[in-house]
Parts: sequence; structure tokens; C-alpha cells
Amino acid sequence: MSIFTESDYNIKNRAYNEDILTVNEMMDMLAIGKNTAYKLLREGKIKSFRLGNSYKVLRKSVQEYIYSH
Repeated sequence: MSIFTESDYNIKNRAYNEDILTVNEMMDMLAIGKNTAYKLLREGKIKSFRLGNSYKVLRKSVQEYIYSH
């Protein structure tokens, strides 16, 4: 028996999803195009990780990039 309810799971899952961005969401946040977005990721200027064939970006990494520039 679990001590978490379904609503607890949904709250945790929503918070998790808000902290991890797709490349498209990052592009919207920074108002940049696809080429620039992937260049920033490849050069390590914005920290990310790959999950399968997709990049995942931590919102915190994008915010750090914004504050550093």
C-alpha cells in the first residue's frame, strides 16, 4: 500500500515537468531559433542531457545562462 495519493503523484509529476524543458520550450524562453538553440547545447553553454534522441534542459540551466549574459 502506498502512502502517496494520486493527487500527490500529479503534483510531483507537474513540478518535475515544469523543471525540465524541451528544446522548443527553451527556444521560446530565449526567443531564439533552432540552430542557435542546438549550438548553445552542443557548446555546453546551457547544460542539458539526452534522453533517447531528445535533449532535455533544466530550467535552472537556462536561467543561469540568462543571468550570466
